[in-house]
Amino acid sequence: MPQITIYTTATCPYCLRAKDLLRKKKLVFTEIAVDGDAGARQEMTTRAHGRRTVPQIFFDNIHIGDSDELHELARNDKLDLLMAGGPQ
Repeated sequence: MPQITIYTTATCPYCLRAKDLLRKKKLVFTEIAVDGDAGARQEMTTRAHGRRTVPQIFFDNIHIGDSDELHELARNDKLDLLMAGGPQ
């Protein structure tokens, strides 16, 4: 199972929505808060190929994207496939 990392801020409703979906799927994730942490935000931006909005979600080194993209994977039954080690 891939390691899931999600970069968030405390007041972001999209972050809450993405974390809620991951929890409903019973997926364990590491949350990195970028509120006031310039180093963490720069790390996120670099990993996300310049994207600065939160959340930014990664499965191992695969950039999933934001909350909408995570939910799109779930709607298309691709999230379970990805968790099983299949293609995105």
